[in-house]
Amino acid sequence: MSRITIYHNPACGTSRNTLAMIRNSGEEPAVVEYLKTPPDRQTLTQLVADSGLPVREMMRRKGTPYDEMGLDEARWSDEQLIDLMHEQPILINRPIVVTPLGTRLCRPSELVLDILPGAQQGALAKEDGELVIDAQGKRVAQP
Repeated sequence: MSRITIYHNPACGTSRNTLAMIRNSGEEPAVVEYLKTPPDRQTLTQLVADSGLPVREMMRRKGTPYDEMGLDEARWSDEQLIDLMHEQPILINRPIVVTPLGTRLCRPSELVLDILPGAQQGALAKEDGELVIDAQGKRVAQP
């Protein structure tokens, strides 16, 4: 069983880049395509708690009914927002990665590097060509 789980959307570049960084550390994560197999409510509640982020920061706005539903309004409790994320997994932001070192919403994708137990194994560029890891497996300084 993998020590790392990624809640992944293969249609998302950030999610694909994050998955590539996990694999570049020598790990093959458990990949949960959360739109096809949403986490249950208890797991979702735990992911939010373990991330240390407010519920709304774990929610996706772009391409979702977030704004049209008025989910920014104070009338929505955290419990109600988690219920909506469970019912409509498109509202879950991605990718969420769980490792022995923590749980993190990896936006931008480089945030995953802080919670990977293993070092990067070699050079890695994002899909857009931006070099993230050099040939020695070291993180490239961002401008």
